[in-house]
Amino acid sequence: MSQQIDAVILAGGMARRMGGNDKGLVELNGQPMIKHAIDRIKPQVKEIVINANRNQNRYAEFGYKVLSDEDSGYLGPLAGMITALGHTLADYLLVVPCDCPLLPRDLVARMLAAIDAQQADMAVASDGKREQPVVLLIKPELRSSMKAFLDAGERKIDVWYAQHNCAVCDFSDQPSAFVNVNTPEQKQLLSEAIAQSI
Repeated sequence: MSQQIDAVILAGGMARRMGGNDKGLVELNGQPMIKHAIDRIKPQVKEIVINANRNQNRYAEFGYKVLSDEDSGYLGPLAGMITALGHTLADYLLVVPCDCPLLPRDLVARMLAAIDAQQADMAVASDGKREQPVVLLIKPELRSSMKAFLDAGERKIDVWYAQHNCAVCDFSDQPSAFVNVNTPEQKQLLSEAIAQSI
């Protein structure tokens, strides 16, 4: 791999729809949700950091550096991205959420190809129907633009990346890749899907 790719797994949210349970630590098929995400992306990147604003000691047990948002107050995924972008020396940072246990095993390769093909500054994944705004491959030099956007009171990631040259990477051949878990009901459905994919 000629370019260095690091990754941040976002686990910094409030998880209101999961009854306030820390989503990354909710067990799915015998292991915490974040462990599924780690297993999927670990072969694709050089370094992984975890963005978490609570249970930091629990997350540290996975063996990776845990970063809390530089801006306090649960300001959403952008705050976690900004923090991670300030801690990487890589050419690109892969951003993924902690609650997507079926992430593509070729995520980085295909997003890099999309960036190269479109001469873009970043790529966002799409499941063929909609973009997945917290699955990004991004150049660290975009951190200042992202921070200015957050500091202006904005929160919506897709509004921010629409201001830049962003390639959309189509993963419609893997329609369940970005299924995420927000409720106990979704967790049960996903548990069955994972059992079938093993």
